[in-house]
Amino acid sequence: MMKETWRFIDSGFCSPAYNMALDEALLNWHSEGAIPPTIRFYGWNPATLSIGYFQKVAKEINMDAVKKYGLGFVRRPTGGRGVLHDKELTYSVIVSEDYPEMPKTVTEAYRVISQGLLEGFKQLGLDTYFAIPKTQQEKDALKNPRSAVCFDAPSWYELVVEGRKVAGSAQTRQKGVILQHGSIILDLDEDQLFDLFMYPSERVRERLQKNFKNKAVAINELRTTPVSYEEAKEAFKKGFELGLNIQLEPYSLTEEEEDVVLAIAAGRYANDSWNYKK
Repeated sequence: MMKETWRFIDSGFCSPAYNMALDEALLNWHSEGAIPPTIRFYGWNPATLSIGYFQKVAKEINMDAVKKYGLGFVRRPTGGRGVLHDKELTYSVIVSEDYPEMPKTVTEAYRVISQGLLEGFKQLGLDTYFAIPKTQQEKDALKNPRSAVCFDAPSWYELVVEGRKVAGSAQTRQKGVILQHGSIILDLDEDQLFDLFMYPSERVRERLQKNFKNKAVAINELRTTPVSYEEAKEAFKKGFELGLNIQLEPYSLTEEEEDVVLAIAAGRYANDSWNYKK
């Protein structure tokens, strides 16, 4: 069977506003038929706290800590909870809902896309598998997460190594296009992460942080030799090609495309009215 060719964009380390604007622009361009399905890899400069579309800043986020650590701050166009983007490889997948291999339901589409992540982890020698919530209690936990921290909550087809979550992803569907983006954590400062959120009491924070250690893990905690950002890129590029049975063709944005992205960034993601709106 002939492999489909998808576009591959390695945009390097960008500002939080630019990162979210480029994902939005890719979704728009794909919906107009201007670009093929696309996979993008990126990092963050500065390290950034991104929050889900529906999160309430005043209630959930400790903005003093965000400022103290010199972090960027941005609201994603996708749902989910807060993610600290620091020592990680971030990916996004942009593909039509009508793509032949793409299931109609969010959950099943998430499984198909995450197959690329699964293969990427295997490239790094990690025995990774999909965890599926089985009990009613686990399914209910999906609907009512107790924590504002992304990696603290279970989800359908999340990727697990030795019982702990190794990647967090979020998805939105707009204009007939799926945008899924997520974090592949290389190293993580748990204390810093937990400083960024609000808690009813210090005891609650301690309990959540203790639970977190049992639920989530960074790649380099699982390996004797650390994985660099470059190695991770190579592994997951190959992983997506294998997992989705595609060929990835590198692409750089034109000047006109860059201008569109910068306009979206300035108009939305660099704006307090967007980032603090809930």
